[in-house]
Amino acid sequence: MSIVYKYTRGKWNKYYFMGMGLILFTVLLGISMAILLQKDLPSPAQLNNIQPRLITRVYDRNSEVLMEFYTERRILIPYSEIPPYLIDCLLATEDRKFFEHWGVDTRRIVGAIVHNMVKFDMTAEGASTITQQLARMLFLTPEKTLTRKLKEALTSLRIERTYSKNEILQMYLNHCYLGPGAYGIQAASQLYFSKDATELTLSDCAILIGLLKAPSRYSPIDYPERATMRRNIVMNSLVDYGKISKSMADSLKQLPMELNPNKDRIGKAPYFTEMVRQHILQEYGEDALYASGMSIYTTLDYNMQAVAESTLYKEINNRQVDLESYYSPDDENYTIIVPDTLGGPDSIRVYKQIQGMLLAMDNGTGAVLAFVGGRDFKTSKFNLVVQSLRQPGSAFKPIVYATAIDNGFSPSDLFLDSPIVLTSGGEEWRPSNFDMTFKGEMTLRDGLRQSRNLIAIKLMMDPLITPQQVVEYARRFGITSPLNPVPALAIGSSEVYMWEIVPAFSVFPNGGILKKPFYISKIVDRNGYVKYEKSKADQEEVLSEQTAYIVTNMMETVVNNGTGVGARLRGFKRPAGGKTGTTNSHTDNWFIGYIPQITCGVWIGFDDKTKIGTTRGEVGASTALPVWTEFMKTVTDTMAVREFPVPPGIYTATICLDSGELAKAECIRTVTDIFTEETLPKIECPLDHSSSQSKKENEKRFRIDDKRNGKKDRF
Repeated sequence: MSIVYKYTRGKWNKYYFMGMGLILFTVLLGISMAILLQKDLPSPAQLNNIQPRLITRVYDRNSEVLMEFYTERRILIPYSEIPPYLIDCLLATEDRKFFEHWGVDTRRIVGAIVHNMVKFDMTAEGASTITQQLARMLFLTPEKTLTRKLKEALTSLRIERTYSKNEILQMYLNHCYLGPGAYGIQAASQLYFSKDATELTLSDCAILIGLLKAPSRYSPIDYPERATMRRNIVMNSLVDYGKISKSMADSLKQLPMELNPNKDRIGKAPYFTEMVRQHILQEYGEDALYASGMSIYTTLDYNMQAVAESTLYKEINNRQVDLESYYSPDDENYTIIVPDTLGGPDSIRVYKQIQGMLLAMDNGTGAVLAFVGGRDFKTSKFNLVVQSLRQPGSAFKPIVYATAIDNGFSPSDLFLDSPIVLTSGGEEWRPSNFDMTFKGEMTLRDGLRQSRNLIAIKLMMDPLITPQQVVEYARRFGITSPLNPVPALAIGSSEVYMWEIVPAFSVFPNGGILKKPFYISKIVDRNGYVKYEKSKADQEEVLSEQTAYIVTNMMETVVNNGTGVGARLRGFKRPAGGKTGTTNSHTDNWFIGYIPQITCGVWIGFDDKTKIGTTRGEVGASTALPVWTEFMKTVTDTMAVREFPVPPGIYTATICLDSGELAKAECIRTVTDIFTEETLPKIECPLDHSSSQSKKENEKRFRIDDKRNGKKDRF
């Protein structure tokens, strides 16, 4: 027996030392691999400064979300706002020992190893805890290798030493991928249910946690039956975990999924937010735009924007219906050829789409309030407001008149609305008025009120002004587009951007101050620090206060009883000035107008400059003006009614039209108008109005010779 005992003891000693050696070897091997892998693990600094990729949000001036930009749509939510049922669902399905282990669950690892050995595949089943999954999300790749598994375990230990259990759960639920573009439970809640995570029901929580296994395969939108199956598995796990009863789970599993998907990626005011996106991309770069979690506060007022879109789209859609009811699909003027959308060999002809744009800005600051860059952002991203050069037509005339008033002319000065023949480029040009008539002598005020082309052309050709000087004033007003200094410029022959001409009009209600338009007021980073803030208006005095007021007063006449009277007929009663614009070929219809607080421009036309209208052609007063009126009536409904302030140096006087001097009792033709100190007549009319008609005509000639140093070109 002693021999057997000695033999047995020696045998077990041998196995003991072999086992201890194997364990020691394994430990040393593990330590060696851990040391070798240290360089591939996240540093303490990285662990303490985890910066997830967050969405960048664009807000209107009232903090309403307009658009989100992201590569990973992630909205951080604190642990305190995570529904308790969501935590229960997560732990029940993914890691029931989460609050007991220190990052790695050794029992699960042993079980997984045994299972994988039976399957002859050491990567067949994983044993990752929630902490390990988080480590993989943040720092590692999803490949299934033993090296990656070891890195994952080591990183998990570091995470557990750095963060509390609740912080780990918070990070996990803010980082996990749950479907197309949705990272974290807040983004997923909005994607599938159109609500915040705080509003999730138990069934909603089970659906989201069920997605963790394979978001694409179990999508409740694309595969509702699979998603229901996964939801029910999570319910069963809750029963096993002791969080709900079996009867409660059975009842919940009978309920249908209540989804409310939110798939809108265009957002609100898409032409405007695309302009914001391009600016941020240029100024801060792609990573800042799509991943930094900035908050971009803009000047847009979405309430105004909604009114702008509805009124403009209503007008152009009605015009489109009129067009399609009047012309056949064979009319090549109003249709285009496109490839057969059904994939056939033949092309098809479809109607051209009437376009429109609108820009409204705050006169006091230059802030953009409403911005519509086209009829359909889904169809065309081309932003008409900032990318489309169009002829302004008669909407350019106020700049001509401002140049004249600023250089000594008065609204009461007389010009002849009569035909002229000009030579341009070696060819004769015979400009005409819109109605193809000529009305003879009239004041500059009436010339602008009735939008007489010949008056504007002759005014710009006056030696005291010249086309070159008009171009110079246009540049002061902020118009940088090429302007050809020829007589046709007076009636808007050179193309401009709406982004230029609307701010140019705002110079008049602003008392001669150009306030350049802007659309971003503040940018805040993810930590609440202000990266950019608009401190003051970018402004410049470009016109005298007196000239600005006189032109405004003349444009009030346009609205009150001129080509813009349609605004009054449609019930707009506030003090307002403005100007219609229509090109000779009816390809561009404009109305640009303002009140003391807001300037707004509207344009309607075709992209390819096709004639607007089914008969003679539409004009700005019949298409753009109604949109402007309805927009302004609605958005100013709660605003205080203000008059245009009269600056110092403005005088009112009644003058004799025959002499241009202060009228006396026997003067036959008189007019009351406004003047500056320099243009105000100082003497009483010297003419004898009892003389013959021929003498009166000579006296009229005397008046012009005296006031304009013998220049008679205007006749």
